[in-house]
Amino acid sequence: MNYKLIFKLIGNVLRIEALFMLFPLAVSFIYGGGDHPAFLWSILILAAAGTILAKLNPKNKNFRTRDAFVVAGFSWIMLSLFGALPFYFSGYFNSFIDCVFESISGFSTTGSSVLTNVEVLPKGILFWRSFSHWIGGMGILVFIIAVMPSINASSVNLLRAESTGPSPDKIVPKIRETARIMYTIYFAMTVILIILLKIAGLSIFDSFTNAFSVAGTGGFSNTNASIGGYNNIVAEIIMTVFMFLFGINFSLYFTLFGRKFTKFANDIELKIYLGIVITAILIITINISGLYNGIWEALRHSSFQVTSIISTTGFATTDFNLWPTLSKSVLIFLMFTGCCAGSTGGGIKLIRFIILFRAAKVELGKIFHPGSVKTVSINGKKVSNDIVSKTALFFFIYFAIFFVSLLLISIENKDIVSSATAVIASLSNVGPGLGIVGPTGNYATFSSFSKIVLSFCMIAGRLEFFPLLVLFTPHAWKR
Repeated sequence: MNYKLIFKLIGNVLRIEALFMLFPLAVSFIYGGGDHPAFLWSILILAAAGTILAKLNPKNKNFRTRDAFVVAGFSWIMLSLFGALPFYFSGYFNSFIDCVFESISGFSTTGSSVLTNVEVLPKGILFWRSFSHWIGGMGILVFIIAVMPSINASSVNLLRAESTGPSPDKIVPKIRETARIMYTIYFAMTVILIILLKIAGLSIFDSFTNAFSVAGTGGFSNTNASIGGYNNIVAEIIMTVFMFLFGINFSLYFTLFGRKFTKFANDIELKIYLGIVITAILIITINISGLYNGIWEALRHSSFQVTSIISTTGFATTDFNLWPTLSKSVLIFLMFTGCCAGSTGGGIKLIRFIILFRAAKVELGKIFHPGSVKTVSINGKKVSNDIVSKTALFFFIYFAIFFVSLLLISIENKDIVSSATAVIASLSNVGPGLGIVGPTGNYATFSSFSKIVLSFCMIAGRLEFFPLLVLFTPHAWKR
């Protein structure tokens, strides 16, 4: 284990977080609210800790895969702990555990909250909550790869440790250029969304904060009723479209810029993503039509909620806790699946379902044709047995952590629907679940122990388990 190089990278993460915190500091000065001291103290602490670590000069430049996974896991823990400082210094939270929960929920793009009234928060704190979604959406280590000079660390291992999906695509041969392209697309789409939301009638502040949440597929909003608090149909339509767009693999957007339209249109994961969204909207629209004034209002709410849940954004325009069982079951299914790999969304990812389905199809085929040599392929490319095995392992870990976490938080004796969907929403980085953690509820009533369990689930889900699990493996810490 290359400790000095690992801590040097973590130091750079903290220094970048200090720079990011200058934006909510500026917002706090512009709008007032008295929360600027919280950011000033946090920035000073971050800058000091980050500079001390970043000044380390490791003689050994070797950086193995396990080192990258430790950096990813450790960086996100430190990012969240230090990111909780403005919440703690602001005095609007009941405990430091609540502050850490809110911070982890922000950076992991989950959007679960322990706050019962977000409308009393000053603008600087509101901005930091949503901005943490944007930072965590594409990934802090991807940002470091994009903007910082090489320190001889294995960039490809860092990208693999933080990116979502079975195997992140290299858009161009150089990893640093790949990271830059991804962030350029991410930034451009966010700017376009901000402009459109402003045109739709939202204030400039609300346009920024809601755009950050949509881009990062997070879910923190500035009203207690989430997006429903604005009652703005045009803004809802814009957000619905962009939540869907941010759920698409970002490498596919690069193919569009290269005018490879056929490759974009023929991507199997994108086709299934679109098909599931359309099917879910139709099912729910028909199922809930009796609850609203006509089919069009039902379509309005179903399309927004379906896109919000499958992209794991977690925004809401209505209380889907009141929907029929069929509609709620469809939403729970979408919580599990999530959207596309290589996007800012969470969940298991559709590509993993495709891989296992095709692997099962191949194995069934061998029963009838023992001599066949068929292999799993996606978009015309062969999928290695190693990826198939890792995909199966991912499913096992996901559901193993789900059941263990459910047992742990069930100690509180809350109803099974609330407990189960709270864990699913945390692992898949969705935010709202059903029951007391539904779109009109929150996580405030959970004990500190349960909040720690759910916080672990949020980070584990965002990093897709392995970087965080490596930290608990004794072998990883051996030199």
